[in-house]
Amino acid sequence: MKQADEGRILKNRSSSALCSAQRLDIVFMDKTFLLRSLFQLASVGATVFLAFGVMLWLQPGWLITHLRKQSPDVLYSVETDEKVVALTIDDGPDACGSPRILDVLDEYDAHATFFLISEHIPGNEEYVERMVAEGHELGNHLTADEPSISLSNGEFERELLKADQALTEYVDDVRWVRPGSGWYNEEMLATMEKHDYQCALGDAYPYDPQISIYWFSAYYVLGNVKPGSVIVLHDYNRRGGRTTKALEIILPKLAERGYKVVTLSELAGIQAGE
Repeated sequence: MKQADEGRILKNRSSSALCSAQRLDIVFMDKTFLLRSLFQLASVGATVFLAFGVMLWLQPGWLITHLRKQSPDVLYSVETDEKVVALTIDDGPDACGSPRILDVLDEYDAHATFFLISEHIPGNEEYVERMVAEGHELGNHLTADEPSISLSNGEFERELLKADQALTEYVDDVRWVRPGSGWYNEEMLATMEKHDYQCALGDAYPYDPQISIYWFSAYYVLGNVKPGSVIVLHDYNRRGGRTTKALEIILPKLAERGYKVVTLSELAGIQAGE
Protein backbone atom coordinates (compact mmCIF):
# COMPACT_ATOMS: atom_id res chain seq x y z
CA MET A 1 0.00 0.00 0.00
CA LYS A 2 2.85 2.36 0.94
CA GLN A 3 4.60 1.62 -2.36
CA ALA A 4 1.40 2.35 -4.31
CA ASP A 5 0.99 5.70 -2.51
CA GLU A 6 4.60 6.60 -3.23
CA GLY A 7 4.05 5.70 -6.90
CA ARG A 8 1.02 7.99 -7.13
CA ILE A 9 2.96 10.83 -5.48
CA LEU A 10 5.83 10.44 -7.95
CA LYS A 11 3.39 10.33 -10.87
CA ASN A 12 1.62 13.49 -9.69
CA ARG A 13 4.95 15.28 -9.18
CA SER A 14 6.08 14.25 -12.65
CA SER A 15 2.81 15.44 -14.23
CA SER A 16 2.98 18.73 -12.32
CA ALA A 17 6.57 19.30 -13.42
CA LEU A 18 5.66 18.58 -17.04
CA CYS A 19 2.71 21.00 -16.93
CA SER A 20 4.90 23.69 -15.35
CA ALA A 21 7.51 23.21 -18.05
CA GLN A 22 4.85 23.49 -20.73
CA ARG A 23 3.57 26.76 -19.21
CA LEU A 24 7.10 28.19 -19.35
CA ASP A 25 7.39 26.99 -22.96
CA ILE A 26 4.14 28.80 -23.82
CA VAL A 27 5.48 32.10 -22.44
CA PHE A 28 8.78 31.60 -24.27
CA MET A 29 7.03 30.68 -27.52
CA ASP A 30 4.75 33.75 -27.25
CA LYS A 31 7.81 36.00 -26.98
CA THR A 32 9.63 34.14 -29.72
CA PHE A 33 6.63 34.38 -32.03
CA LEU A 34 6.33 38.12 -31.37
CA LEU A 35 10.00 38.75 -32.12
CA ARG A 36 9.82 36.64 -35.26
CA SER A 37 6.69 38.50 -36.39
CA LEU A 38 8.38 41.87 -35.87
CA PHE A 39 11.40 40.72 -37.83
CA GLN A 40 9.19 39.49 -40.67
CA LEU A 41 7.31 42.78 -40.63
CA ALA A 42 10.54 44.71 -41.02
CA SER A 43 11.74 42.34 -43.75
CA VAL A 44 8.75 42.15 -46.06
CA GLY A 45 7.23 45.54 -45.41
CA ALA A 46 4.10 46.75 -43.74
CA THR A 47 1.95 46.57 -46.86
CA VAL A 48 2.50 42.87 -47.53
CA PHE A 49 2.12 41.99 -43.85
CA LEU A 50 -1.14 43.94 -43.63
CA ALA A 51 -2.51 42.35 -46.80
CA PHE A 52 -1.73 38.88 -45.44
CA GLY A 53 -3.42 39.71 -42.15
CA VAL A 54 -6.58 40.95 -43.86
CA MET A 55 -6.74 37.85 -46.08
CA LEU A 56 -6.32 35.57 -43.07
CA TRP A 57 -8.92 37.48 -41.07
CA LEU A 58 -11.55 37.45 -43.82
CA GLN A 59 -10.91 33.98 -45.27
CA PRO A 60 -13.52 31.96 -43.29
CA GLY A 61 -16.51 33.89 -44.65
CA TRP A 62 -16.23 33.09 -48.34
CA LEU A 63 -14.59 29.70 -47.81
CA ILE A 64 -17.24 28.43 -45.39
CA THR A 65 -20.05 29.73 -47.60
CA HIS A 66 -18.60 27.68 -50.47
CA LEU A 67 -18.12 24.55 -48.34
CA ARG A 68 -21.60 24.81 -46.84
CA LYS A 69 -23.14 24.86 -50.33
CA GLN A 70 -21.15 21.77 -51.30
CA SER A 71 -21.98 19.84 -48.10
CA PRO A 72 -25.17 21.20 -46.50
CA ASP A 73 -25.28 18.39 -43.93
CA VAL A 74 -21.96 19.47 -42.38
CA LEU A 75 -22.46 21.87 -39.47
CA TYR A 76 -20.24 24.96 -39.68
CA SER A 77 -22.54 27.36 -37.85
CA VAL A 78 -26.23 27.93 -37.17
CA GLU A 79 -28.49 30.64 -38.57
CA THR A 80 -29.91 32.53 -35.58
CA ASP A 81 -30.29 36.03 -34.22
CA GLU A 82 -29.79 34.81 -30.65
CA LYS A 83 -26.46 35.64 -29.06
CA VAL A 84 -25.45 32.02 -28.63
CA VAL A 85 -22.25 30.31 -29.81
CA ALA A 86 -20.92 26.78 -29.50
CA LEU A 87 -17.43 26.14 -28.16
CA THR A 88 -15.57 23.03 -29.33
CA ILE A 89 -12.23 21.75 -28.05
CA ASP A 90 -10.27 19.17 -30.06
CA ASP A 91 -7.61 16.55 -29.28
CA GLY A 92 -8.07 15.90 -25.55
CA PRO A 93 -8.14 14.59 -22.98
CA ASP A 94 -4.84 15.72 -21.53
CA ALA A 95 -3.56 15.81 -17.94
CA CYS A 96 -2.13 19.32 -18.30
CA GLY A 97 -4.61 21.10 -20.53
CA SER A 98 -7.99 19.53 -19.80
CA PRO A 99 -8.32 20.39 -16.09
CA ARG A 100 -7.26 23.99 -16.71
CA ILE A 101 -9.73 24.35 -19.59
CA LEU A 102 -12.49 22.86 -17.44
CA ASP A 103 -11.65 25.27 -14.61
CA VAL A 104 -11.98 28.34 -16.83
CA LEU A 105 -15.22 27.05 -18.37
CA ASP A 106 -16.62 26.57 -14.89
CA GLU A 107 -15.53 30.07 -13.85
CA TYR A 108 -17.49 31.67 -16.71
CA ASP A 109 -20.46 29.23 -16.70
CA ALA A 110 -19.63 28.14 -20.26
CA HIS A 111 -20.09 24.71 -21.82
CA ALA A 112 -18.25 22.98 -24.64
CA THR A 113 -18.23 19.95 -26.89
CA PHE A 114 -14.94 18.11 -26.42
CA PHE A 115 -13.88 16.21 -29.55
CA LEU A 116 -11.74 13.51 -27.98
CA ILE A 117 -9.09 11.28 -29.55
CA SER A 118 -9.66 7.83 -28.08
CA GLU A 119 -5.93 7.00 -27.85
CA HIS A 120 -5.58 9.95 -25.45
CA ILE A 121 -8.15 8.59 -22.99
CA PRO A 122 -6.11 5.88 -21.15
CA GLY A 123 -4.57 7.51 -18.09
CA ASN A 124 -6.86 10.55 -18.45
CA GLU A 125 -10.20 8.94 -17.65
CA GLU A 126 -10.86 11.28 -14.71
CA TYR A 127 -10.95 14.29 -17.05
CA VAL A 128 -13.47 12.63 -19.36
CA GLU A 129 -15.63 11.83 -16.34
CA ARG A 130 -15.35 15.44 -15.20
CA MET A 131 -16.37 16.73 -18.65
CA VAL A 132 -19.55 14.68 -18.51
CA ALA A 133 -20.26 15.48 -14.84
CA GLU A 134 -19.96 19.23 -15.47
CA GLY A 135 -22.45 19.26 -18.35
CA HIS A 136 -20.13 19.25 -21.33
CA GLU A 137 -20.60 17.12 -24.42
CA LEU A 138 -18.33 14.48 -25.96
CA GLY A 139 -17.60 14.34 -29.68
CA ASN A 140 -15.75 11.77 -31.79
CA HIS A 141 -12.35 12.87 -33.13
CA LEU A 142 -11.40 9.28 -34.01
CA THR A 143 -8.50 7.29 -32.56
CA ALA A 144 -5.32 9.17 -33.49
CA ASP A 145 -4.11 12.67 -34.31
CA GLU A 146 -3.89 12.21 -38.08
CA PRO A 147 -5.70 13.45 -41.21
CA SER A 148 -8.78 11.24 -41.52
CA ILE A 149 -9.00 11.89 -45.24
CA SER A 150 -5.75 9.95 -45.73
CA LEU A 151 -7.50 6.76 -44.55
CA SER A 152 -9.32 4.38 -46.85
CA ASN A 153 -13.08 4.36 -46.31
CA GLY A 154 -12.82 0.99 -44.57
CA GLU A 155 -10.10 2.27 -42.26
CA PHE A 156 -12.08 5.41 -41.54
CA GLU A 157 -15.14 3.38 -40.59
CA ARG A 158 -13.11 1.11 -38.28
CA GLU A 159 -11.46 4.09 -36.56
CA LEU A 160 -14.80 5.86 -36.19
CA LEU A 161 -16.40 2.85 -34.52
CA LYS A 162 -13.38 2.12 -32.35
CA ALA A 163 -13.45 5.67 -30.98
CA ASP A 164 -17.23 5.44 -30.57
CA GLN A 165 -16.81 2.36 -28.43
CA ALA A 166 -14.36 4.17 -26.16
CA LEU A 167 -16.59 7.26 -25.81
CA THR A 168 -19.78 5.34 -25.07
CA GLU A 169 -18.11 4.03 -21.93
CA TYR A 170 -18.91 7.50 -20.55
CA VAL A 171 -22.12 8.55 -22.32
CA ASP A 172 -25.01 6.69 -23.92
CA ASP A 173 -24.74 8.31 -27.32
CA VAL A 174 -22.27 10.44 -29.29
CA ARG A 175 -23.85 12.61 -31.98
CA TRP A 176 -21.01 14.60 -33.51
CA VAL A 177 -17.85 13.64 -35.35
CA ARG A 178 -15.01 15.88 -36.47
CA PRO A 179 -12.58 14.22 -38.89
CA GLY A 180 -8.89 14.62 -38.13
CA SER A 181 -7.49 17.84 -39.69
CA GLY A 182 -11.03 18.85 -40.68
CA TRP A 183 -11.03 17.45 -44.23
CA TYR A 184 -13.65 15.01 -45.51
CA ASN A 185 -15.08 13.53 -48.69
CA GLU A 186 -18.49 12.23 -49.71
CA GLU A 187 -17.65 8.63 -48.77
CA MET A 188 -16.69 9.72 -45.27
CA LEU A 189 -19.91 11.70 -44.90
CA ALA A 190 -21.93 8.67 -46.00
CA THR A 191 -20.13 6.52 -43.43
CA MET A 192 -20.85 9.04 -40.69
CA GLU A 193 -24.54 9.12 -41.61
CA LYS A 194 -24.66 5.31 -41.72
CA HIS A 195 -23.66 5.24 -38.05
CA ASP A 196 -25.96 8.13 -37.00
CA TYR A 197 -23.20 10.71 -36.80
CA GLN A 198 -23.19 14.27 -38.13
CA CYS A 199 -20.01 16.00 -39.20
CA ALA A 200 -19.29 19.27 -37.35
CA LEU A 201 -16.54 21.74 -38.17
CA GLY A 202 -16.74 25.47 -37.36
CA ASP A 203 -16.57 29.05 -38.59
CA ALA A 204 -14.38 30.67 -35.92
CA TYR A 205 -11.09 28.78 -36.15
CA PRO A 206 -7.92 30.73 -35.28
CA TYR A 207 -5.46 28.21 -36.76
CA ASP A 208 -4.18 27.60 -33.22
CA PRO A 209 -2.21 24.41 -34.06
CA GLN A 210 -0.23 26.44 -36.62
CA ILE A 211 -0.10 29.87 -34.91
CA SER A 212 1.17 29.16 -31.42
CA ILE A 213 0.25 32.40 -29.67
CA TYR A 214 -2.76 32.61 -27.40
CA TRP A 215 -3.69 36.26 -27.88
CA PHE A 216 -3.89 35.81 -31.65
CA SER A 217 -6.37 32.96 -31.07
CA ALA A 218 -8.37 35.07 -28.63
CA TYR A 219 -8.71 38.17 -30.79
CA TYR A 220 -9.19 36.18 -33.99
CA VAL A 221 -12.19 34.45 -32.39
CA LEU A 222 -13.55 37.71 -30.98
CA GLY A 223 -13.14 39.38 -34.37
CA ASN A 224 -14.96 36.64 -36.29
CA VAL A 225 -17.60 35.29 -33.94
CA LYS A 226 -21.28 36.05 -34.55
CA PRO A 227 -24.63 34.62 -33.37
CA GLY A 228 -24.66 30.91 -34.19
CA SER A 229 -20.89 30.56 -34.60
CA VAL A 230 -18.97 27.39 -33.80
CA ILE A 231 -15.57 28.12 -32.21
CA VAL A 232 -12.75 25.60 -32.70
CA LEU A 233 -9.80 25.45 -30.26
CA HIS A 234 -7.37 22.70 -29.26
CA ASP A 235 -6.21 20.80 -26.19
CA TYR A 236 -3.25 18.44 -25.68
CA ASN A 237 0.32 19.29 -24.69
CA ARG A 238 1.14 23.00 -25.09
CA ARG A 239 -2.06 23.69 -27.02
CA GLY A 240 -4.15 23.17 -23.89
CA GLY A 241 -2.26 25.86 -22.00
CA ARG A 242 -2.61 28.29 -24.89
CA THR A 243 -6.33 27.54 -25.17
CA THR A 244 -6.79 28.19 -21.44
CA LYS A 245 -5.15 31.60 -21.76
CA ALA A 246 -7.16 32.39 -24.89
CA LEU A 247 -10.42 31.44 -23.14
CA GLU A 248 -9.53 33.72 -20.23
CA ILE A 249 -9.79 36.55 -22.77
CA ILE A 250 -12.59 35.21 -24.98
CA LEU A 251 -15.17 34.18 -22.37
CA PRO A 252 -15.43 37.42 -20.37
CA LYS A 253 -15.49 39.46 -23.59
CA LEU A 254 -18.31 37.34 -24.99
CA ALA A 255 -20.19 37.68 -21.70
CA GLU A 256 -19.84 41.48 -21.95
CA ARG A 257 -21.40 41.29 -25.41
CA GLY A 258 -24.31 39.28 -24.04
CA TYR A 259 -23.34 35.91 -25.53
CA LYS A 260 -24.05 32.49 -24.05
CA VAL A 261 -21.47 29.75 -24.72
CA VAL A 262 -23.00 26.29 -25.17
CA THR A 263 -22.44 22.80 -26.59
CA LEU A 264 -22.98 21.91 -30.23
CA SER A 265 -26.19 20.06 -29.48
CA GLU A 266 -27.57 23.05 -27.61
CA LEU A 267 -26.73 25.32 -30.54
CA ALA A 268 -28.22 22.89 -33.08
CA GLY A 269 -31.35 22.70 -30.93
CA ILE A 270 -31.87 26.44 -31.39
CA GLN A 271 -31.83 25.99 -35.16
CA ALA A 272 -34.27 23.08 -34.88
CA GLY A 273 -36.56 25.10 -32.62
CA GLU A 274 -36.16 22.72 -29.69
